[in-house]
Amino acid sequence: MHAGPVSSDAHRQRLRGALAVAATLLLAAPAFAQRGAMTVPRDLQQMSERAADIIRGTVVSARVEKHPELTNLDTVVVTLRVRETVKGDARGTFTFRQYIWDIRDRWDAAGYRKGQDLLLVLNAPTRYGLTSPVGIEQGRFRIRPDGKGGYLALNGTGNTHLFDGIAVMAGQKGVALSRKQAALVAKHHGGPVEVGELMAMFRAFSGGE
Repeated sequence: MHAGPVSSDAHRQRLRGALAVAATLLLAAPAFAQRGAMTVPRDLQQMSERAADIIRGTVVSARVEKHPELTNLDTVVVTLRVRETVKGDARGTFTFRQYIWDIRDRWDAAGYRKGQDLLLVLNAPTRYGLTSPVGIEQGRFRIRPDGKGGYLALNGTGNTHLFDGIAVMAGQKGVALSRKQAALVAKHHGGPVEVGELMAMFRAFSGGE
């Protein structure tokens, strides 16, 4: 006799749950989109403050899989062998799950590949365990040798806007830039940056030594 109302209530409950998840994803979409995403330019200081983790590491694995709870969502699960932690508590290996918004990112694991040397500036995970680099490609720096025994870092936007206003912000925040860093900030408008100097500046603006 009561099967109809119970079924109807259950249906409404499932519908409310689905709508809540959809609303959450719509709000989160700008933070997790990859290719073709329109993102606000963020400088080094803004990324430092927003990040929960800033890590240099080597990609051990990157696999595309469905989210364990939100099973209609595609995600990429990335594991890094941590080389150095600038912010956060990552040690040994570090794994994070990133939402895949663009279908093309399913084909190449959103650009993460085994063996990559990366500096990642990561947002704090959401309630669903999803994170992404701050400013999407702005917070993912690929590291390569410079041919002289050092290493260079370049993010997905060519490091443009990375040092915008940083000299002024350093003074306001009480961050002491070295002579080399001050010269870099003054003249840089894009292109690779020596990874040691970049990490030192991230550490300084994150409140580290």
